[in-house]
Amino acid sequence: MRRALLSGLTVLLVGAGAVSAEQRTYSGQEAAALRCANTLAFTAVALESSGRLGETEKEIMLDITVRILDRHVSGTWRQKKEALRIVRDRRDVIETFEDFERYANQCLVQFPIN
Repeated sequence: MRRALLSGLTVLLVGAGAVSAEQRTYSGQEAAALRCANTLAFTAVALESSGRLGETEKEIMLDITVRILDRHVSGTWRQKKEALRIVRDRRDVIETFEDFERYANQCLVQFPIN
């Protein structure tokens, strides 16, 4: 059931300028990977800025985010960054933290980085 929840997100991405060159739609596993990456990155930065996570741990979580994007999401880095922005803007802080509590471990299993 959790896998279905994470794969249900679809992200439509249209870059400024050359629409056909930058248009990208993410769905299924790629959209789930984007949501996981956003959840891990957002939570890492928030916890570190509040003093609840060290700098090293934050950097490790951000590295995991980059590896998830690299290995499980197609497209250019610009497209991936824009898609992350869209995912981030769709979720409020509480929803993102709830996603982290519910799905962080599953994200690491579903989207291996090794």
